[in-house]
Amino acid sequence: MPRPLVYAHRGGSALRPENTHAAFEHGLSLGADGLELDVHLSRDGGVIVHHDVTLDRTTNGRGAIASLTAAELAGVDAGFRFTAPDGGFPFRGRQIGVPLLRDVLARYPGVPLIIELKQPGEDLARRTIEEVRLANAVDRVVLGSFYYSALRAARRCEPRIPTGAAREETRWALYRSWVRWPLGRPAYREFQVPERSGRTVIVTPQFINHAHGAGLPVKVWTVNDRADVDRLLAWGADAIISDRPDVAAAAVRAHAGPPPTTHAEMAEARDQRARRREGHGEH
Repeated sequence: MPRPLVYAHRGGSALRPENTHAAFEHGLSLGADGLELDVHLSRDGGVIVHHDVTLDRTTNGRGAIASLTAAELAGVDAGFRFTAPDGGFPFRGRQIGVPLLRDVLARYPGVPLIIELKQPGEDLARRTIEEVRLANAVDRVVLGSFYYSALRAARRCEPRIPTGAAREETRWALYRSWVRWPLGRPAYREFQVPERSGRTVIVTPQFINHAHGAGLPVKVWTVNDRADVDRLLAWGADAIISDRPDVAAAAVRAHAGPPPTTHAEMAEARDQRARRREGHGEH
């Protein structure tokens, strides 16, 4: 039976400098099936893999991503601030730059990706989709964003690429799950959600079952504790997005079978898990 997917969150940011090739390669080597990453636009319009609006938190650079060219961003030290458990800085000076999405797509062919659009509006969404098309990666990419305007633009630009629910879309889906009001046929095609947001609990067995009733997978972030991974898998979560892909992959191995890699295979795996829960009387 196909099993849930493990996505290395920013490549596995607890173990390697986030959103770098060093992280992506390490996360995949630990058993992650896919990668989750974030994108912005550089000054010259390159689609850049980086989480923050600025460079300050993770690199030796300063200032806004949008103020530098793609070539300049490739030259900063993106491993500079990663701290090892012993307090050292093992990735400083190892020529780890801020990568282009184009290079990530080319370097990891066939790997499922969740790409989070970190800017609202059309420009980043359109340019990201252009890169995905150029890489022939439409069938292995899902887009996410907190910004409804970015996801709306992506849906219009390339309907073949699934998108997660935006923040407000997730909120309304949660309310519907409370009263068992069917989701119908929403524009989004999956949920990429935390278990909790502030005081609000989002992911529960009821929420997952409600999503599955509409044919929508539930991918949960950011789950780093083994007990939490085990519990979410038992509830029927379709994917775990983790800073510790080693922990998540070890838990998922208990759900034997080859990992699903296409949207159709993920849907079939989700349906099989729903049938198995029903057979055990779970509601």
